[in-house]
Amino acid sequence: MSKVKEKSAKKKPTKINKKTATKKNTSNTKDTIEAKYEGLKEKHLRLKAEFENFRRRKSEEVSKLLHYDGENMVRGFLPIFDDFERIVGSTNSSEESLSDGIKLVQSKIIKYFEVMDIKPFGDEGEKMDPNLHDAMLTQKDEKKDEDVILNVFEKGYTYRDKVIRHAKVIVNKK
Repeated sequence: MSKVKEKSAKKKPTKINKKTATKKNTSNTKDTIEAKYEGLKEKHLRLKAEFENFRRRKSEEVSKLLHYDGENMVRGFLPIFDDFERIVGSTNSSEESLSDGIKLVQSKIIKYFEVMDIKPFGDEGEKMDPNLHDAMLTQKDEKKDEDVILNVFEKGYTYRDKVIRHAKVIVNKK
């Protein structure tokens, strides 16, 4: 019987050890899960703050870009304006030299418009397009087709395929 007592004595500590081990494992697992949760929570908060900082920086950057959007356009136009000032300031010039100066400035403006992708439209003889042209008047000309532009008050302009000013025209109506 002493062997039976020894066996039962051996079994009881084993059972107690399993329960204790299970409690310790559960406790360790719970602690591990809580630690992982806290780590992930902290990581999430850092990522959220980092993203907010990124968004704020990008917003400020876009705001500055929009605020100074026309700077390059102004820089390109300043030499043309300087030429106009020279023309206006030249008092001892002949009409021919003034005319040549104005033509020079006009050619600079045309080149500048080409660089900026600004294109004129609305020439005589074109067909009237209500999306591009504003008909200021209508006239009757039997020699021309219906809705053909007879005269142009102001040319229209597109900037990168967007109409920035409609052409003001006189249109033929029969």
